[in-house]
Amino acid sequence: MEAVLKVSNVGKRFKNGRGVQDVSLEIAGGEVFGLIGPNGAGKTTLLKLIAGLARPDRGRIELFGLDAATRFEQAMAGVGCIVETAHVYEKLTAYGQLRQAARFYPSLPDSRIDQALEQVGLSAYRHEKAGSFSLGMKQRLALAAALLSRPRLVVLDEPTNGLDVQGIAELRTAIRSLSAETGVAFLISSHLVHDLGLIAGRVGIMSEGRLIRTEAVDEGLWGESSLEQFSMAQIQSDREARLG
Repeated sequence: MEAVLKVSNVGKRFKNGRGVQDVSLEIAGGEVFGLIGPNGAGKTTLLKLIAGLARPDRGRIELFGLDAATRFEQAMAGVGCIVETAHVYEKLTAYGQLRQAARFYPSLPDSRIDQALEQVGLSAYRHEKAGSFSLGMKQRLALAAALLSRPRLVVLDEPTNGLDVQGIAELRTAIRSLSAETGVAFLISSHLVHDLGLIAGRVGIMSEGRLIRTEAVDEGLWGESSLEQFSMAQIQSDREARLG
């Protein structure tokens, strides 16, 4: 399928020396791509660059064939994101929450709010206040907000943080269904490697700001090891190679 995202040799360095360097990847429509790696590996920085929340020092980011540096508004119109924290207004109902978000999209019909709630399995709770929701339900409500504008790419940073087993399973089901039924592509970072491996078609392993390896999950190239063990071995091998 056509690439919805193309990252070419992107780099970003902060004053503390951290960031990302020479990252390149492509994601196709309908694909679920997972980013894994230890804390500080550069996952969130990369997602911020893709979501337009930070500017790269070098390299090129294309969204739907558009250069994000020169055609930012057109490129970002097709992107939904939850980066770092999923914010909800606890005194608003699920419907009211999305009604507020819909103000950013003047041409969006009210019917789209109900559609987004249905997509994440929250239709039955449309008139309940978010303050009464579990963490899993709040995450799904934030996902509904990210889906509101009918994006072609959704960027999620650690979407399972703080969720219990049921919440993780519910979110996983919602993402799988959306990807298969609507063709929305997902770029997801997570430290829960096993759970990400259950929904991602491919994973990228990051270490110290670099994307060191990309693998198709269904190929099982890690043999009898788990995906988590495989990724840890790759990161250790990369560190040893660079240290000589």
